[in-house]
This record gives sequence, structure tokens and C-alpha cells, in this order.
Amino acid sequence: MNIKLNCDMGEGFGAYSMGLDEKIMPYIDMANLACGFHASDPVTMHKSIKLCKEHDIQIGCHPSYPDLVGFGRREMNCSSEEIVAFVLYQLGALTALCKSYDLKVKYLKPHGALYNSMMKDENIFKAIAKAIAKFDINIKLMVLSSAKNDSYEEIANKYNITLLYEVFADRAYTNEGALVSRSEKNAVITSKEDVIKRTKQLMNKGIVKSIEGKKLKLKVDTLCVHGDNKAALKLIKSLHKLKNDL
Repeated sequence: MNIKLNCDMGEGFGAYSMGLDEKIMPYIDMANLACGFHASDPVTMHKSIKLCKEHDIQIGCHPSYPDLVGFGRREMNCSSEEIVAFVLYQLGALTALCKSYDLKVKYLKPHGALYNSMMKDENIFKAIAKAIAKFDINIKLMVLSSAKNDSYEEIANKYNITLLYEVFADRAYTNEGALVSRSEKNAVITSKEDVIKRTKQLMNKGIVKSIEGKKLKLKVDTLCVHGDNKAALKLIKSLHKLKNDL
């Protein structure tokens, strides 16, 4: 499988840094760049885009609910119109900065609570798809691969946009194919050996085991490892090597 590695990047803010962007960038294919609503700021975004250009990495917009204090991990009761506006605002900001480097935003992956909301609420999914369609139908939407892929495809087709299916290498899954909440024990997998084992199984058989051991058959275009994971750099180096060796 030609699976690309993606990672959340550019999540510092002002004088505060987060993650190991400069060290991680050489080992990934796609960077999900924060756009100011959960993290980042214009200068941080500018620096992140420059790094992406240096390492020839696809740039993705990583929009969030307007929740800087909560790092975008708190669900908000927003109308579809508000979500369309939030996504367009962040997409527009990142696109403007990309233009200064003669680069384009290739895809969009919602962050945190907005990502989770999109995957469980069809109206939010439609709002995000609508925002992309209004802006540029060539921008792909990254979604969590699950048993509901066919229904997501139907919505995407209505808005004439393309989906990218994502699986998480370092997150535990429920039996239903959802991500285990970060508030629960063992939601994030930090063992390099466990992540490599899961990734091999995914690449060879298209299967991920749930936290209870159930085999989940998943379509996958891209594999995510979080940059704020304590073991992120080691994991990403190992996954990069594994991907290139297969």
C-alpha cells in the first residue's frame, strides 16, 4: 500500500513551542498545519509553511472550533453556517500564507473536537464539505476510516470533493471503529513496538485491532502519528523506515 504519513504540525503559539516540527518534518509526507483557532499564529504558520517547502511536504489545513484555551478539544454547539464560516476563515488564512511561497493547500483535516463532531454528525460533515466546495473543490477532505465510508463518499460526491481515509497509528480504537477518548486509559499508544506491529498489520492486511481485540477492516490512504506524543519522533522515524522498506 502507498500509505502516506501525516502529522499535526505548527501547534505552537507566540513564544510557546509545541512538538518537534523541525526534527519530524523530514520523515513525513503530509503536514496538518494549525490555523490559529486551536493553536498557531501568523508567524508560526509562516515558519511551518517554509519548513514544508524545504522538505517537499504536502500542506493540509487543520481547522478547529474557536477554542484556543482548550486546544480545540472541547465540543461547541455551533450552527452549520458558523462552521462553514470558521473553516473558510482558517482555510483562507493558510492559503494566503502558502501563496507567498508559491504553494497550495492540498487537503483539509479538522482538528480535535471538530474532527470528532464531523465523524458523528452528518450535518457537521456536510458543513465542512460545503466550505471546501465553496473555496476549492481540488482540496481533499481527510476523514477517519470506518464502516461508514460509503455514506461519507455519498456526501462528498454531492459536493464534488474527494476524501482521504485516515487511520491512527498511535490511537486506540473502539469496537465500532471510533477513536478511544483521550480521557480514557490507554487511548494513546506510546510503545514503538506496538505501533510498528499495528502498522505492519494494517499495511499487509488492511486490519487494525480495537482496544478489545476486535479486527477492524479499514480503507487507508494515510497514517497519522501525533507530534505531541512523547515518543513521536522515534515512532515517525520507525514508520518512515517501515514504509520505505515495504
